[in-house]
Amino acid sequence: MKIDTTLYHGRPMDCSGRMEKEVACYDLLDRLGISYQRVDHEAADTILACEEVEKYLGAKICKNLVLCNRQKTDFYLLLMDGEKPFRTKELSKQIGSARLSFAPPEEMKAYLGVEPGSATVLAMMNDKNHKVRLILDKSVLGEDIFGCHPCINTSTLALSMQDIQDKFLPHFGIEPTIVDLPDEREG
Repeated sequence: MKIDTTLYHGRPMDCSGRMEKEVACYDLLDRLGISYQRVDHEAADTILACEEVEKYLGAKICKNLVLCNRQKTDFYLLLMDGEKPFRTKELSKQIGSARLSFAPPEEMKAYLGVEPGSATVLAMMNDKNHKVRLILDKSVLGEDIFGCHPCINTSTLALSMQDIQDKFLPHFGIEPTIVDLPDEREG
């Protein structure tokens, strides 16, 4: 993967050629007074592809999964440790929703304005009708700084979890559900 190894502070100086949804993320973060660092790179649409980006960003990139129930009436954005294996059974039990699966791309686009591989907590800004429930695993809450995409997977930002909790989520009236997913790597 090709990575611009420069660690930028804040938004690009020139946003021409950037997607509107990416620029909207920078605009919002700036308005909310949330500082961030940025690395630009080729498309990184999996946690494996993001491992190289983490080295330059200096932050762990969390796994962002868009899920839904079988009837496609309840939607969730789960943020969890990128290295932790995901098991639907444990999450289903903690949130009281059976038969979870990955949401179809068209639903991701409709509710969060993102494509597969670009899901991010920042996409919650596009959920105008509050259709998606944000779920945070305790492991992500324990990080001071974490990495996520600005609604497009060709850049990754290092953000403060405290800023997300104290500024970003309250701005949209989002109350995340906190879960404690087991880490099967331990033990």
